Amino acid sequence: MIDHKANFRRGVVDGLPIALGYFAVAFTLGIAAKNAGFSAVQAMVESLTNNASAGEYAVFSLVAAGAGYLEVAVMTLVTNARYLLMSCSLSQKLPPETSVLHRLLVAFDVTDEIFGISIAFPGRLDPWYTYGAVAVAIPGWGLGTFLGVVVGNALPLRLVSALSVGLYGMFLAIIVPPAKKDKVVRGLVLISFALSFCASHLPALNGISAGVKTIVLTVAIALAAALLFPVKEGKEAQA
Repeated sequence: MIDHKANFRRGVVDGLPIALGYFAVAFTLGIAAKNAGFSAVQAMVESLTNNASAGEYAVFSLVAAGAGYLEVAVMTLVTNARYLLMSCSLSQKLPPETSVLHRLLVAFDVTDEIFGISIAFPGRLDPWYTYGAVAVAIPGWGLGTFLGVVVGNALPLRLVSALSVGLYGMFLAIIVPPAKKDKVVRGLVLISFALSFCASHLPALNGISAGVKTIVLTVAIALAAALLFPVKEGKEAQA
C-alpha cells in the first residue's frame, strides 16, 4: 500500500533546495516586475500562478513595453509550451488509476526542477510526492518575487546574479546521478548540452524563441532516444 504521507514528506524535503533556488531567482523577477509597474502583491500573485522564470520575464517585459493582453497571452503560451511536454511525460509515469483531478493538479506546477525530481521518483509516481515539493517551491517563488519588488533594487546587482547561479546547481544535482548509472542517459545529456549550445549560438536560429528551440530539441532527442534505446516495461517499473 502506498504511504501518501511519507511520500508527501519526502517531496517536501526534496523540494526545499528547489524553494531556496526559486527564492533567489525570483528576486530578479521582482526587480523586473517593479520596473514594469507591478506592486509587490501583484507580482507575487503572478508568480504563484505562473511558476516559470522565462514566462514571467516575458510577461513583465511585454507589460513594460505596453503590449496588449493577446500579445502577452500568446508569448506566455509559446514561452511555457515545453511544460506541456513535461506534463504528458509525467502523466505516463502516474499509476493508470490516477484520477483526472490528480493529473491536473500535478500538471499545474510542472517546472523544470519539479519535473526533474518527479520523473526520477522510483517506480510509479505518487502525486503526493509532487504535492510535497510544490508545497514549498511555490511559496518560495512567490515570496522571492514579493521581496524582489520591495527590496530587490537595494541589493547589489552582482549579489542577485550570484544567487541565481544556485538554480543551475540544482539542475546538475538532478541529472548527474542518473547519468552516472546509465551510459545511455549520460550520452543523451552530453548531446543535449551540445545541441542546446549550438541552437543558442547559430545565427540562422536567432529569430526562433528559446521556448520553441527547447520544444524542438526535447521532442527530437526524446524521439531518437526512444527509437534507438527503448526501455523495456519491466526495467522501467524497477527504476
